[in-house]
Amino acid sequence: MNPIVSIIMGSTSDLPIMEKAAKFLDELEVPFEMNALSAHRTPEQVEVFAKGAREKGIKVIIAAAGMAAHLPGVIASMTTLPVIGVPINSSLDGLDALLAIVQMPPGIPVATVGINAAQNAAILAIQMIATGDEELQKKLVEHKEDLKKKIVKANEDLGKVKYKFKVN
Repeated sequence: MNPIVSIIMGSTSDLPIMEKAAKFLDELEVPFEMNALSAHRTPEQVEVFAKGAREKGIKVIIAAAGMAAHLPGVIASMTTLPVIGVPINSSLDGLDALLAIVQMPPGIPVATVGINAAQNAAILAIQMIATGDEELQKKLVEHKEDLKKKIVKANEDLGKVKYKFKVN
């Protein structure tokens, strides 16, 4: 089994956030890899990874970073694979990371999800891959249906909550 999604984080301190992406990929049975690489501390390893990812069979890269948050952009500058940036809230409520990731120069796009939104990054990665994979597309449809069912159930449960002046 070879990975088709790569989850890269600046350090293992990002793991509590990024495991949401890993759990979603695991749930959908999508092979993935996880590695810690730093744009500032291990730039040579980042370059080797980014330039070799396509040949390894990677189709989408999810890259997380906090503070200066250069990792997603640096990776995107070295590959033609789609890169999804996950800004991590490690300082300034994550706004520094969000702005660093989303404000890329022309020609170096990084798709960016919300602060700490690793699960959305995994969903977006699967949506990209599923454009050419019917089985994966079916799994996404099932996932969306499950989301709907959760809201319907939540409304049913709210209907059972009683207050003196609650009318529904």
